[in-house]
Amino acid sequence: MAPRLQLEKAAWRWAETVRPEEVSQEHIETAYRIWLEPCIRGVCRRNCKGNPNCLVGIGEHIWLGEIDENSFHNIDDPNCERRKKNSFVGLTNLGATCYVNTFLQVWFLNLELRQALYLCPSTCTDYMMGDGIQEEKDYEPQTICEHLQYLFALLQNSNRRYIDPSGFVKALGLDTGQQQDAQEFSKLFMSLLEDTLSKQKNPDVRNIVQQQFCGEYAYVTVCNQCGRESKLLSKFYELELNIQGHKQLTDCISEFLKEEKLEGDNRYFCENCQSKQNATRKIRLLSLPCTLNLQLMRFVFDRQTGHKKKLNTYIGFSEILDMEPYVEHKGGSYVYELSAVLIHRGVSAYSGHYIAHVKDPQSGEWYKFNDEDIEKMEGKKLQLGIEEDLAEPSKSQTRKPKCGKGTHCSRNAYMLVYRLQTQERPSTAVQVPAFLQELVDRDNSKFEEWCVEMAEMRKQSVDKGKAKHEEVKELYQRLPAGAEPYEFVSLEWLQKWLDESTPTKPIDNHACLCSHDKLHPDKISIMKRISEYAADIFYSRYGGGPRLTVKALCKECVVERCRVLRLKNQLNEDYKTVNNLLKATVKSDGFWVGKSSLRSWRQLALEQLDEQDGDADQSNGKMNGNTLNKDESKEERKEDEEELNFNEDILCPHGELCISENERRLVSKEAWSKLQQYFPKAPEFPSSRECCSQCKILEREGEENEALHKMIANEQKTSLPNLFQDKNRPCLSNWPEETDVLYIVSQFFVEEWRKFVRKPTRCSPVSSVGNSALLCPHGGLMFTFASMTKEDSKLIALIWPSEWQMIQKLFVVDHVIKITRTEGGDASPSETQYISEPKLCPECREGLLCQQQRDLREYTQATIYVHKVVDNKKVMKDSAPELNVSSSETEEDKEEAKLDGEKDPDFNQSNGGTKRQKISHQNYIAYQKQVIRRSMRHRKVRGEKALLVSANQTLKELKIQIMHAFSVAPFDQNLSIDGKILSDDCATLGTLGVIPESVILLKVSSGSAPAGFRGFSRVDWVRRWLRFPGPWQVVATSYCCESAASLDELPET
Repeated sequence: MAPRLQLEKAAWRWAETVRPEEVSQEHIETAYRIWLEPCIRGVCRRNCKGNPNCLVGIGEHIWLGEIDENSFHNIDDPNCERRKKNSFVGLTNLGATCYVNTFLQVWFLNLELRQALYLCPSTCTDYMMGDGIQEEKDYEPQTICEHLQYLFALLQNSNRRYIDPSGFVKALGLDTGQQQDAQEFSKLFMSLLEDTLSKQKNPDVRNIVQQQFCGEYAYVTVCNQCGRESKLLSKFYELELNIQGHKQLTDCISEFLKEEKLEGDNRYFCENCQSKQNATRKIRLLSLPCTLNLQLMRFVFDRQTGHKKKLNTYIGFSEILDMEPYVEHKGGSYVYELSAVLIHRGVSAYSGHYIAHVKDPQSGEWYKFNDEDIEKMEGKKLQLGIEEDLAEPSKSQTRKPKCGKGTHCSRNAYMLVYRLQTQERPSTAVQVPAFLQELVDRDNSKFEEWCVEMAEMRKQSVDKGKAKHEEVKELYQRLPAGAEPYEFVSLEWLQKWLDESTPTKPIDNHACLCSHDKLHPDKISIMKRISEYAADIFYSRYGGGPRLTVKALCKECVVERCRVLRLKNQLNEDYKTVNNLLKATVKSDGFWVGKSSLRSWRQLALEQLDEQDGDADQSNGKMNGNTLNKDESKEERKEDEEELNFNEDILCPHGELCISENERRLVSKEAWSKLQQYFPKAPEFPSSRECCSQCKILEREGEENEALHKMIANEQKTSLPNLFQDKNRPCLSNWPEETDVLYIVSQFFVEEWRKFVRKPTRCSPVSSVGNSALLCPHGGLMFTFASMTKEDSKLIALIWPSEWQMIQKLFVVDHVIKITRTEGGDASPSETQYISEPKLCPECREGLLCQQQRDLREYTQATIYVHKVVDNKKVMKDSAPELNVSSSETEEDKEEAKLDGEKDPDFNQSNGGTKRQKISHQNYIAYQKQVIRRSMRHRKVRGEKALLVSANQTLKELKIQIMHAFSVAPFDQNLSIDGKILSDDCATLGTLGVIPESVILLKVSSGSAPAGFRGFSRVDWVRRWLRFPGPWQVVATSYCCESAASLDELPET
């Protein structure tokens, strides 16, 4: 079939030779394309929207032929969600909570921990009623222990394949969309659980965390001089092992317990020798827990990039670990067997996926827990090969080393869990308490009801699909109309009828109706002609309307379209004629036409001819009620109305001919006659018509005002030449000898006056001196003599007495402010005194200073600047800080950019103005900020970094910002401002004297431990920093691994 545009032209080709009054029924049917040949399946590849008889490619292909009944629904078999026999229950990944799921599965398979949690008392008794559980409301655990109880009970006896841990995650306050540090989560949760269980009365419950996970070691320091030994005992819940440079787990443990030498600047202060001595330090394991957690430090802090990175190196470990060689007290049982391996798949520390391989303590079989999916390993063996393959970023990676029997190698394992080896395995399973089992049974009942409901829905969908299949097969064969009676139905409705994914709505043909409530001829491209038989069935089953039969063909619309098409064809000829007429010069007896209208008159004529089609286009929305938004249509119409019509561009605001001859042109009578055929309502201006008299008067007044302003500016400039040019100005700090009196005006007045004198035609004249801005509400001066010589000198302008006399003649002065120099009185005749009139108001002056200081201490989102210093020299390197607030535009440029005629709130710039009124006391400070321009902006230089900070922000938070900006760790930052060292991390920037536009110097130090952390082990160092969120934990952990040799003395026990 021919393209749609070709079909459109063919349907209206007859209009070239047929006049509107000669349109017949045959022409109407041709315009509606009634007799176009229908398309054949297999020949036409897609539906022809220009042919109402093409019923191919509307979605019928999925219904013709045999169909699998599973395609009638999108509901999975509910039995797929059922727990398999002799398998464990998975956990739903809520977005980025896979790290939580792995630890929950590891803790669940710790039978002692599970049993202790089941013994923990619960508030579920408040939820119980009578002999059972209230059916009206769901159970909501109140504490972390209750959440863990309920979760473990579901993991043990639920019929579901996986359960939702959202209640537990929400109780912990975790962000489900952000992946946290898994090792950090393990530490913090164990600490929280231990603290929660410590309040229990049952010792088996209260001490379960210490019994299962807690061991003890000692930091031992030996003086080389006297041999004195000092110990510091410390508990641990996991051993954090550095893996850099190691291939075997035993090597990592050996390095952890390795002896360190304290020499040089790192010598140990011996209490016995009472001096610093060379010493040795090491860690001694005193006792080991039943469950030994070994954290492999794969995620470390990269000092060069300032970010975490993952160490993708292989580490070998065995299934049996003998810890006796590493323990100080021999003779006990220290043989451990591997019970869990936690894996991080991915090459980056900021992305990836967490899974866990856990050994069932009862059967001895290994399982892989991957969120909802749980896979049983064959032959009761741990298999890590698949996980290692998935982590390969490229073929150039290090080849996996060979592993012997009972040993494994992994470059993704970040935590190993070993259990103390026993002779026999637990024989009896942990029993779920009755109240928890009742909750689980209730959840299982809900699951079974859901399975039945889903199965019923599947059956209903299949039955409905089969009925629809038979309906389509029957009706599609009867859809083509041929020569029999026919009707029109929208293509969109037919497509939705054939779409199995959406329910079929009633037929709605209102969107394709014309203004005569018949089928609009322009809508035929989105309509299909079907048989009356098929239409009767459609309307009887689905309803809707109005029905578009053969009587719906609109003759009025066809006739109007024929007229428009003929006019468009004539427009091309008239356009050429008008262009030729415009080439001739018209001297008189013509008509004025706007130049803009002449340039676009052809387009305006086309738009005018298409107005009826435009109204139809606004209703050209989607079928079945999805029409265009009414508000949008109103806005479009409003915009169209606001556009100028033909020849309205030479109308003045008073509706007469505009006075500017540059915007109009004189055309001949013949040209105007042609144009008037298309624009009969256009305003007509013969060449004899005079321009608007009101506009002439206004133009004359404007010229007179400009001349007056120029004259005033010239007079004022001549009267006050030195003030305008800023020459020979008096100075308070160096009082001129030739006078004893100086007058004061606002600097803002001077600058506004200079603007007017420079550009009198663009700025309004300044008529009054607003000295009220320099006074308080009581009429007293706000500035001291000393401040006017220093920081407040930018706010005032000093005036000579001769200039003041001229200012009083030229401007309205609201308040006279002057400074008088007098010799000292009888008490001190040699001392010179300076007296202001009016006098200083001490109360308001003090209030202004307090308010200014308060503003500097209570800022939010203000800019400060940080310079990096090396050898006391500022680093000048290229940088692109994200928060660059500097600008090359000066304050004067910004002032000049104001709109012409903009009035200033402090000076009456209109002719015959009155004096400025005083303001109220409560608005005085805000008023000062408006009328006085004080430029405190820092001139930003190349290589400087700008940061947005607030006054209540702590120094610790500022250091984190600086770490991201300069890639300098917080403990390597030495900050100072105006020579003052900033060291109190808990102090706020406001209390430290950091104000907006401050410049902070950053000096980088390296190689030493942060203050407050010297003398502590690497593990304790990390534990202390865990109190600080975010990058601080990463920094501390990395520092412990990389800078262990720099630790100072240990305090004694």
